Amino acid sequence: MQESTIQAPRWGLDQIPFEQIDVSEARTREDLFYLVTSASFIEIASDLYTSNLIQHFQGDDDVVQWLQQQWQHEEMRHGYSLRDYVRHVWPEFDWQGAYDAFFDEYSKMCTVDEFEPTRGLEMVARCVVETGTATFYTALSQHADEPVLSGIAARIRAEEVGHYKHFYQYFRHYSERESPSRWRVLGAIRRRVLEARNSDAEVALWHVYAHKHPGSDRRADRQAFQAVLRGLGTAVKRHYPVNMAAKMVLRPLNLPARVNQVIEGPLSRAASLLLR
Repeated sequence: MQESTIQAPRWGLDQIPFEQIDVSEARTREDLFYLVTSASFIEIASDLYTSNLIQHFQGDDDVVQWLQQQWQHEEMRHGYSLRDYVRHVWPEFDWQGAYDAFFDEYSKMCTVDEFEPTRGLEMVARCVVETGTATFYTALSQHADEPVLSGIAARIRAEEVGHYKHFYQYFRHYSERESPSRWRVLGAIRRRVLEARNSDAEVALWHVYAHKHPGSDRRADRQAFQAVLRGLGTAVKRHYPVNMAAKMVLRPLNLPARVNQVIEGPLSRAASLLLR
């Protein structure tokens, strides 16, 4: 008798097997609560970011169509998947109230004025952002010891890598017309990396923290909040794919292979030191 080759059914972000979660075990991971909840905020807020990008790229039908029909849809699906995970594991947390407070602050930060001066350079900035998300979910998928969450993160990671590839191809398309120098491309990369140090992720984490600790005052509680950030940074750092991040960030510079090999190592070490 032949051994059965039937495989367990695969699931996607639209069919998450929440019933397989050991909720009592998952609830013990406060670090995952913060990481997943804040990530859900940022992903769902991409609805606003999509509107801004569409305004910025108005007239380029190919880019606008992809943003509307694929990128926005997938980003929102990521956010709702993570939100539903939080609601399943931590049902007592006021997710909607925390998100509303986050969005009120975030929406004032997220404007077209923050974009790069040319469409090509904005695509470089998009590549940096997608590098950040792809590498974050790579780390989260390895850091999470709960199988369903690990699976969600791995599936999101795969789609974020796909988004990076799209933005990179659009950058190449615009580069043929705009011919940006490597210094200008490097400037766009540098600006976006520096912005990430004071990013929407910290805003999202603050509102998760504030709603987890009702009555918190931003200044009075800042020290405790910074301790939470340091703890999360240390946890994620162990799994962060620094080499992957370096390769993705450097790609728009189109450097000779030998130069890439020389600077990837130092850049990877620098990226590791920047993680909090």
